[in-house]
Amino acid sequence: MADPVPASPPSPTPSPDRDDETHPGFSFSAKKLSELMVPHKDFEKLVALGGLPALLSGLSVHPEFGLATTQGDMSKSLPISSKQLVKTSIGDSTVALAQSGANPDGVSSVDINSAGVPAISIETRRQAFGANTLPAVKPRGLLSYMIAALSDKIMIILSISAVVSLAIGLYQDFKPVAADAPESDKQKIHWIEGFSILVAVLVVVLASSVNDLQKEAQFRKLNAKKEDRYLKAVRDGKTQLVSVYDIVVGDILLLEPGDVIAADGVFVSGMGIRCDESSATGETDAVKKNEDKDPFFLSGSKLLEGVGKYVVTAVGERSFFGKTMMALRTEAEDTPLQVKLDGLAERIAKFGVSVAIVMFGTLLLKYIITVLKGSGFGEATPAQESGSEVAQRLVSILISSITIVVVAVPEGLPLAVTLALAYATTRMLKDNNLVRVLSACETMGNATTICSDKTGTLTQNKMTVVRGAIGKNVFFDGVEDTADLADRISRLPATPSSPVGTIMEGCAINSSAFESKDEKTGEVSLVGSKTETALLEWVNRAGYSYSALRSSPDVKVVQVYPFSSERKSMSTVLRVQKSGQQHPVYRLHVKGASEIVLRKCDRFALLPFSDSTRSDGKPFKDYEALIENYAAQSLRTICLAFRDTHSETRSFETRGVVDDLGPLTDEDILSDPVTRDELIKHLICGAVVGIEDPLRTGVPEAVKQCQQAGVFVRMVTGDNVMTARSIAAQCGIYTRGGIVMEGSYFRKMSPEEMAEKLPRLQVLARSSPTDKQLLVSKLKEMGETVAVTGDGTNDGPALKSADIGFSMGIAGTEVAKEASSIVLMDDSFSSVVKAIVWGRQVNDSVKKFLQFQLSVNVSAVVVTFVSAVSDSSEGSVLTAVQLLWVNLIMDTLAALALATEKPVPDLLLKRPPESKRAPLISFGMWKMILCQAALQVAINLALVVHAALEQKAILRTIIFNSFVLLQVFNLINSRRLEGHINIFDKIWENPLFIIITGLICIMQVIIVQFGGQAFQTVGLSGKYWAICIVIGIMSLPWGIVIRLV
Repeated sequence: MADPVPASPPSPTPSPDRDDETHPGFSFSAKKLSELMVPHKDFEKLVALGGLPALLSGLSVHPEFGLATTQGDMSKSLPISSKQLVKTSIGDSTVALAQSGANPDGVSSVDINSAGVPAISIETRRQAFGANTLPAVKPRGLLSYMIAALSDKIMIILSISAVVSLAIGLYQDFKPVAADAPESDKQKIHWIEGFSILVAVLVVVLASSVNDLQKEAQFRKLNAKKEDRYLKAVRDGKTQLVSVYDIVVGDILLLEPGDVIAADGVFVSGMGIRCDESSATGETDAVKKNEDKDPFFLSGSKLLEGVGKYVVTAVGERSFFGKTMMALRTEAEDTPLQVKLDGLAERIAKFGVSVAIVMFGTLLLKYIITVLKGSGFGEATPAQESGSEVAQRLVSILISSITIVVVAVPEGLPLAVTLALAYATTRMLKDNNLVRVLSACETMGNATTICSDKTGTLTQNKMTVVRGAIGKNVFFDGVEDTADLADRISRLPATPSSPVGTIMEGCAINSSAFESKDEKTGEVSLVGSKTETALLEWVNRAGYSYSALRSSPDVKVVQVYPFSSERKSMSTVLRVQKSGQQHPVYRLHVKGASEIVLRKCDRFALLPFSDSTRSDGKPFKDYEALIENYAAQSLRTICLAFRDTHSETRSFETRGVVDDLGPLTDEDILSDPVTRDELIKHLICGAVVGIEDPLRTGVPEAVKQCQQAGVFVRMVTGDNVMTARSIAAQCGIYTRGGIVMEGSYFRKMSPEEMAEKLPRLQVLARSSPTDKQLLVSKLKEMGETVAVTGDGTNDGPALKSADIGFSMGIAGTEVAKEASSIVLMDDSFSSVVKAIVWGRQVNDSVKKFLQFQLSVNVSAVVVTFVSAVSDSSEGSVLTAVQLLWVNLIMDTLAALALATEKPVPDLLLKRPPESKRAPLISFGMWKMILCQAALQVAINLALVVHAALEQKAILRTIIFNSFVLLQVFNLINSRRLEGHINIFDKIWENPLFIIITGLICIMQVIIVQFGGQAFQTVGLSGKYWAICIVIGIMSLPWGIVIRLV
């Protein structure tokens, strides 16, 4: 098997109006191929094309060799015949995966020089039939985001008011002025306020839009990563791993249980293939696939069982799934936290609007009364309020009122969640967590229980056969002892029917593992289930060769029953015909969970072997004791069994039918309605082996961290009770007082019993996927937030029903990944702990920002309202432009600074998860919000009424500067939530926080010293700057006092 082929940039897809065009080298157009399955499967159209042989020929592809992408000697030709295609999977194959087009070495038996397939580049096929990608949604540009931000009602009102203010200011600046008019009327500065507000609005909108643009770019990149996967395809006579994006029409794809069909195609060969097409057709029944009745594979459907291969006929938007997805494209939905914060922002906005209305009414009434008490309205004397002055004052009051709404509305809350999620998901990918569903990231922080698989998650999934018993009386212990196994067996008295070769034959052929050769290094390794690769390595160590057993001319695979988590076993029917035998023997090999397969046996092999060695009850007890002994040592036990049926009897023993219709044939077996359960009876137990799978490094520590964080860890496994208990104890999952239970007992318990025992249930052994789903549903009913790990196709329902589903990136099937919220790229339990850390960090980041922003909101609204009402000219001590700068600090810069804090596991994992019913703002947060706001209000109002400074411009500048510096130091104070005194801890590990804080300070210095008329500030001396800084720093000790109280 070759190295994975990396995804290449997709080629431009041909225009749909050229779909009718048949390109050179092919016999069909893209439209004609697409119509085989869209809008529905049409067998008659396939027949009209000439059937499968004509389809393969027209696409220039061979069923065994696959696509030819390199030019070979075309002088020889291997014709494609219907008979060859039908018999491909049951003709000369000697291993389960060889049915799918690859022999044990991963190289097709068809030589490149005799394939007779024209070499056509992948790029040519893309140009002819399209790429396996959907047309990219045109990304929104910066202007689009700016228009959306400006569409906010508050921003529209503020912008209109600013334009009116600018127009009035220009009128006042350029109207004729009397020679004796006051000097202030002669200065052309009235336009500055309106213009400054417009510039400030533009800056706020631009900052928000740039953030949205970056966020969308990050999520597009993550989405592309999460959708990419590698498939097994046959190209140039070799099985290759090819990116789903690089699949082209004509590819021969190999199928295994759990695969999600990546592109439309037609059945080439296979065994026992059944698909779930409910997502496409709505039919819940599994659909059987064969060359006669339903040879069509719909993209997006799932392979439930069987193995085989098919040829791709439509990709991308021309496929069934592609056309469906094009019709269903929608915007991404908000996460639950975003929805909750949107609701909070809406309630705060309503409060802000109410305050603004009250403020507008109060200031308007005060202005009218003040003018009427004075010179009144009119233009008879300079002292009277002229029409333009009235308009200017009304607009000024309106702008002040609207600015309160702008400051009060926490637009930054949803932005903070988005930024926190974007940052967390990017960093989680580096921690081997690929987030598929955004809401899972925040939900994981409050998970209360984790139901974890064992194999590969808690253990290394590096398995080795270390102990075992062959027959009843040959034992081996340790890897070294296995090497002497062949010699020990050879010294036994010879018998004509020694079962050892048969046992090794079963390990070699009743397997889906195969060899892979790294073309760069030349290193050969085994690919497949770790249990199966361990058995193959054991066969070789025992002095046999699994590749020689597979390639034996005396043996042929007739039927395969792939491994199922429900049956916990795999079976293969072989046709064995030695030279000189008149009739073949049909041999059934079974391997699986030891106690389950053992119950199907009624004979046990003794060495020397005798067919009459039937069970008298004692061998059962001996084997059960052996299995318990291995399980107590944390070994996975596998039973290897077999049974021979002579073809001349035309009977599989279970049916008891003997007739005179002639010898049994392969076709009889494939067409006979005998079920697998009927076949697996009266087996001979050939061997029981113990497979060691050591714990992953760091698992006990990770489990302990979860327990310290208040997360209850349960192990859900298919292993037997003894093995499960032993490994759970090593992990720290099983403790004194805990319950270990089998799935068969669990599923029979009453609701009352479950409610009583579930809180102490730590290990669920011999569990089926339905047991796992039942466990998840019961835990959720009890109010738990449940995380589940799973890797199999049948784990899909449990992964889907859990609050957070973790699938395995290495061992997981495509169905499991599709059902999950997060993919563990390294299959490790330690990565689950990292997901908890990041989930809690997301929630904390949002709460930090919420705490910071609400304290600013409260203080800004109160200071603005009180100062405006108490001012003789109805003007707030903080101008509209100044408040917009404060709003920019609050909504955008603070969100960036606090959302990019790195998690501190020591802090995050030493507290219990929050309840689903816990309020968004805790008591400690309210205490900090209100007390910090009280400090800011008290300081600023004290400065407002201060009489020592006679220059009002300096006083207003000091108030503005102090107010902003209070927010800067409160931003530092918000780095830690309640209970954490050291707010400077690890501050240097967040360079973005330092940069943003420094940027705010630099901008503040520029605004104060050079803002002039636009910001209505004057330059301050060093003394006044020192006063402002001391006032700002007061936020820090005040925060410590609040935490300690």
